[in-house]
Amino acid sequence: MSDDITTPDDLNDPDFEDSPLEQSEDNSAPTGRVTLDTSDDVVRHQLRGMYQSWFLEYASYVILERAVPHIDDGLKPVQRRILHSMHTLDDGRFNKVANIVGNTMQYHPHGDASINDALVQLGQKDLLVETQGNWGNVLTGASAAAGRYIEARLSPFALEVLYNSKTTNWTVSYDGRKPEPVTLPAKFPLLLVQGVEGIAVGLSSKILPHNFNEIIDAAVSYLRDEPFALYPDFITGGSLDVSKYNDGERGGSVKIRAKIEKVDNKTLAITEIPFGKTTGTISDSIIKAAEKGKIKVRKVEDMTSENACILVHLLPGTSSDKAIDALYAFTDCELSVSPNCCVISGKKPHFLGVSDVLRHSVDTTRELLRRELEIQRGELMESLHFASLERIFIEERIYKDKQFEEGKDMDSVLAHIDKRLEPFKKNLWREVTRDDLLRLMEIKMKRILRFNSDEADRLIANYRERVADIDLKLANIIQHTIDWYLHLKEKYGDAYPRHTVLRSFDSIEAATVAEANERLYINREEGFIGTSLKKDEYVCQCSDIDDIIIFYKDGKYKVVKVQDKMFVGKGVLYVNVFKRNDLRTIYNVIYQNGKGGTYYMKRFAVTGVSRDKEYNLTQGLPGSKVAWFSANPNGEAEVVKVTLKPKLRLKTLQFDIDFSQLAIKGKQSQGNMVTKNEVHRFTLKEKGASTLGGRQVWFDPDVLRLNYDKRGIYMGEFNGTDQVLVILKSGEYYLSSFDAGNHYEDGILRIEKFRPGHVWTAVIDDADQGYPYLKRFTFEPASKRTRFIGENEKSSLILLSDAAGCRIKVIFGGTDAYREPLEVDAMDFIAVKSYKARGKRLTTYAVDKVEELEPREVEDVEEDETEAAIPDDESAPDSEEKSDDEVRDEINGQQRIF
Repeated sequence: MSDDITTPDDLNDPDFEDSPLEQSEDNSAPTGRVTLDTSDDVVRHQLRGMYQSWFLEYASYVILERAVPHIDDGLKPVQRRILHSMHTLDDGRFNKVANIVGNTMQYHPHGDASINDALVQLGQKDLLVETQGNWGNVLTGASAAAGRYIEARLSPFALEVLYNSKTTNWTVSYDGRKPEPVTLPAKFPLLLVQGVEGIAVGLSSKILPHNFNEIIDAAVSYLRDEPFALYPDFITGGSLDVSKYNDGERGGSVKIRAKIEKVDNKTLAITEIPFGKTTGTISDSIIKAAEKGKIKVRKVEDMTSENACILVHLLPGTSSDKAIDALYAFTDCELSVSPNCCVISGKKPHFLGVSDVLRHSVDTTRELLRRELEIQRGELMESLHFASLERIFIEERIYKDKQFEEGKDMDSVLAHIDKRLEPFKKNLWREVTRDDLLRLMEIKMKRILRFNSDEADRLIANYRERVADIDLKLANIIQHTIDWYLHLKEKYGDAYPRHTVLRSFDSIEAATVAEANERLYINREEGFIGTSLKKDEYVCQCSDIDDIIIFYKDGKYKVVKVQDKMFVGKGVLYVNVFKRNDLRTIYNVIYQNGKGGTYYMKRFAVTGVSRDKEYNLTQGLPGSKVAWFSANPNGEAEVVKVTLKPKLRLKTLQFDIDFSQLAIKGKQSQGNMVTKNEVHRFTLKEKGASTLGGRQVWFDPDVLRLNYDKRGIYMGEFNGTDQVLVILKSGEYYLSSFDAGNHYEDGILRIEKFRPGHVWTAVIDDADQGYPYLKRFTFEPASKRTRFIGENEKSSLILLSDAAGCRIKVIFGGTDAYREPLEVDAMDFIAVKSYKARGKRLTTYAVDKVEELEPREVEDVEEDETEAAIPDDESAPDSEEKSDDEVRDEINGQQRIF
């Protein structure tokens, strides 16, 4: 290779690294070329220095001038230039977007497409820009019309908080022709209310939008030195979990969910969508999940217009509750977003929290308001100063002095005026300047003739009052800033209600909500399991994301992922779907510890294991085996009969072991000894009940879900047949199971454990009769919504009580307000009837309100309880008892003859 060519080894030469870059002929920037010279005095050049300096400059430019907003006004450069351009064009009327874009190109050194896109985004946020025409749809993702067809102008809010040429710091545009603001003097944290997202070189910024009114409340709290917290709010609605928001700093995250409503048992409606998604992307994600079998969907319809509406039609037999969970687990109906509050401050990027941004903005607003007041005060003092000079000049008739009228030149006249003003200068705000005297010379004779001393005094007094008012505001600048924010809230706040509901989310495990659309099979002879072995032994239904637990006859077990076909080995004892962290599924096991060893019994749960890792429920001795195995979904504990093989001096060949007497321990525990003798067989003697008792159930009002994790309101202990009673404010009720997968809607009046036969008291405004009625009734089992206040939908529930001795007070109103309140004892007033009964009319007078009084004491009525008979067929298959002699004969192959 020629010595003139740069080689990789040359790059490691320290002399090579310090060599200068080739310069262009005009001695300007490096050309970026390496010179190839065949002469003996060759000088080698490298590109490393060029890349280091030029790329750093490029990265700095992208960060500071394109992608990251400035903390002072919360705007990117292109947004700032658009708003400045619109202000130069503003005449109160709409301007074509194409004209605005063209005018902005005087300030922004990039193409019109980037300006147009940035302007459309500003318009869609509905804060700083008023729009006219088709500006697209943030719900569907539809694009805006071309710039020649749509119009825009600055909003009154933008004109009020963004512009003040006297407090703006100016610089020149990129071509030096036009002045443009370094930052706009924004007197509001635009960065937080609009949000921003930008990707620069080596860093990015993602600040979520927040609610207009809540930002003002937080600003006021900060000025009052009170604690505050800010959480995002999205125009697309939905619900938001901010438990890990971390003040919007790096490392935090939020979960956003769509709002899903039940239209009926076969149809779901998505009426609010997560931030950053469109109805189109959500519909596509639902279709993809359905194609993969994760959710059973018949059809998806996007009916979005002004409001979001995606109809999800479920297949027959699909649980709507489970479908809602599946939508959150497998589609874009739930998203996790990681904010990253990066802003430009002091010509450098800084990573802050939204509280830091708010504090900086409020401090900036306070200083801007101070500067505006000081400027305004200065202008008023100038006006006061000249008004005082004018009055003295006219009242003292200085303009009629001989020296004034016969002055040789302007200087002599001005000197005379200055001399005449000398006695009054001590009462003036500042010294009298030549400019002041020249202004006095410019007073027209018409004004002098019309001069009124009283009016001049009133004008001066007005100036002084306004100056005193400004001085008061300056002395109480914090309160003045608070008043500024409250003024903005009163004027504009009604247009910006909170759209996103803050709520804690329960975590949804995908494996628990995935549709069991696959069938699991096993081939024991060859040692395969999978969903494609359709000719082999059927095991259970499963989903394609489930885990499978496998127990072997030698005591080993493991958890594997569902697959089409998978070799797991021979000697499989038990296979089923594995539920992680399941404390209710209990395994009852008897195993022999080593060949010919002792038998042990144990009860355990498998809650968390590593996938594909092999475990052992025995002590691991060679020849160990499982002699008895049962998997119990609710902790049932059976009774097992143990039959021993006869041997010398062994008197008892049969005995029972009861798993209910055995504590549930860890899966690695040794267990309790059963016998050291050789066992002939183990047989089921009696099926057992659950040893775990009923489930303790809580209702979480934040997520409107039941749970077993002690979150929310405790509802009691539920056994297998117990149900949940849900009473709605609309006067409807229904019963449901106590499954944690159930969804409950808003508008719940009462939710509790169903008490069959319990008497309720209700006061109803009967729309048919037009009077209040009282009735006592019991709720009957009903899985569907059932009205208990009458069929007329205009009827409403006034009061509902479950107190046995319910007493109420009726307070009259209107023309009957003079009447004494009526007290009613419900038990004496009406007997218990069906929930369908209308009840008994309380009064015909106008009622203001009905209150519940302290109930009277009622003696408990004992009711006969009939115990359910236990069917005979529930006994164990081995219910026929045999004596030890019969067992010996059976084992030895003999028949005992009597």
